[in-house]
Amino acid sequence: MSAPRFRAVAWDIDGTLIDSEPLHHRALLAACRALGSDLSDLPDQAFRGIHMGDVWKLVSPRLAAGVAEAEWAALIDTHYTENRASLISLPGAVATIRALEKRGVAQACVSNSSRSVVDANIAALGIADAIAFSLSLNDVTAGKPDPEPYRRACARLGLPPASVVAVEDSRSGALSARAAGLYVVGYTPSGGGFGEVDRAIDRLEDLLALFG
Repeated sequence: MSAPRFRAVAWDIDGTLIDSEPLHHRALLAACRALGSDLSDLPDQAFRGIHMGDVWKLVSPRLAAGVAEAEWAALIDTHYTENRASLISLPGAVATIRALEKRGVAQACVSNSSRSVVDANIAALGIADAIAFSLSLNDVTAGKPDPEPYRRACARLGLPPASVVAVEDSRSGALSARAAGLYVVGYTPSGGGFGEVDRAIDRLEDLLALFG
């Protein structure tokens, strides 16, 4: 019998496993408000899939002179983690992870969020025991859409990229995974718009078909 084509899943988290975008947006507005700037005119999905370094570049011109990026980012993370009880897993997310775990499929999480946010999300999902590791923006020198996050994930899994399935809901994430050589699955209910992917699904459970 031939070896299975796919041996692991590298999950994006925000918008793929957990409905975190509303809390991310509230945390951003709260942090800016605490620093004296009202950004309530921003649309809810203004920075979907964009890592925080680039969000800072877009937002900082609207903040008071002298505000430091580190202070701003810390306020966002604090608001997010303190309000993590409001986070809700997306339909089928935990069940699919558990089903893959039973099949012996290695799993990791690859996120453009900070370490504290990633840890809060994983805790809210209750999946820490099912994943081998997680990579946050703090663990790489360049976030998505750069391929580094997914390249690092494959290296840690000890697997060739072509044997790893990336599940993404954003264009930047899909670009990152494709550039790293993974098989890219686009999860459409969170908005799509990720361009070319190897497969699109509208239910996370559909991922199981790739693993027999």
